[in-house]
Amino acid sequence: MPYDAMYKLALIAAIARNNAIGLENKLIYWLPNDLKRFKELTTGHTIIMGSNTFRSLPKGALPNRRNIVLSRKENAFPGAETFKSLEEALANCNNEEIVYIIGGETLYRAAMPYADILCLTEINDTPENADAFFPEFKRFEWEIIQDERHEKDEKHNFEYSFVTYLRRKSPRR
Repeated sequence: MPYDAMYKLALIAAIARNNAIGLENKLIYWLPNDLKRFKELTTGHTIIMGSNTFRSLPKGALPNRRNIVLSRKENAFPGAETFKSLEEALANCNNEEIVYIIGGETLYRAAMPYADILCLTEINDTPENADAFFPEFKRFEWEIIQDERHEKDEKHNFEYSFVTYLRRKSPRR
């Protein structure tokens, strides 16, 4: 990755044109190439998620990653560490690693002010139903460092792009 050594906090999500990401604690889109990209980017790194996102994972904690769940109430997330706040979790991460925020909506909103990178799969669709959304962000504050477009095909029902944004000026610098 061109940003591995310099930047620390990344938000990763698949978003529709209206920023929709989920419905009833499930992803709206199931795109094999998006899942492959997610695995490639996050393997070997720390991932932070909310408790509902952890519960939505079909097999629990994701392998070959340090799984952190944020929860003020529970502590029972097999294969994951638990912290009460994003700040507490980040304080327990290595300053040299990229940490990925993987959802849900509330955590994305809390982490956006601290984010250095947005790793988005932008899907050319607007779903009729959604109850979870990626936060709006001021695009002028971000530089696109990757934009890889894909047509729909037999495995992907929508056109989509892998777009990586780098914050023009990090709030922590």
